[in-house]
Amino acid sequence: MNRPYIICHMVMSIDGNVTGDFLRSQPDEIDELYFDLHRQFKAEAFACGKVTMMGSFTQGYEPDLAPFKDVPVERTDFIASQSGCYAVAFDRKGSLGWRDGMIYDEDPGYDQRHIIEVVTYQASDAYLAYLESIGVSYIICGDDDLDLPLALYKLKTLFGIDTLLLEGGSVINGAFEREGVIDELSLVQSPTIGGAKCGLLFHQAALQSYELISSEIINGVVYFRYRYKN
Repeated sequence: MNRPYIICHMVMSIDGNVTGDFLRSQPDEIDELYFDLHRQFKAEAFACGKVTMMGSFTQGYEPDLAPFKDVPVERTDFIASQSGCYAVAFDRKGSLGWRDGMIYDEDPGYDQRHIIEVVTYQASDAYLAYLESIGVSYIICGDDDLDLPLALYKLKTLFGIDTLLLEGGSVINGAFEREGVIDELSLVQSPTIGGAKCGLLFHQAALQSYELISSEIINGVVYFRYRYKN
């Protein structure tokens, strides 16, 4: 397979949402199980969209691109590290503000992961020069819209990523689902209803079929795994 094996690993409300007020009101056991399962997969990389990365890791930091406006870049893929442990940010136009090339987090499942930005040619030269200056890798995949098959091919061949945990949100999950590249679903179900400002597991989903691998109750929490049925 010329792409990583992809597992969509999410916390989901009873009504099928992965964003919303329920994330702030669910029992601690939900988060504990989710992060424990993340570690158990031992995947080389996890991936999120821009909004999730901003909320979870960059906290809205905006880089100053002025010093880079006249810095020449080749506009080819830039590999700063091949550590074997990655955080993949799908950031089409290039806007996330990183302070250096690594994720720092209290959870060992996320800590010390090298950042790979997946951008299109819409990303500015100044932004790419900024990424290079702080040691963030980037791959260019598409002109205006993201070329997801190309991105997955590059993640596999350039970085050796065999297993990728897709961890939302709804828009990037939907892009993967429409391409039919999600091999498994790993769903921790929160015993709550989504509430206001929700986002479904997949935005603008296509019709796909999955088969149930397992369902179990772990410390009072329901956990489902599904495999893509092609």
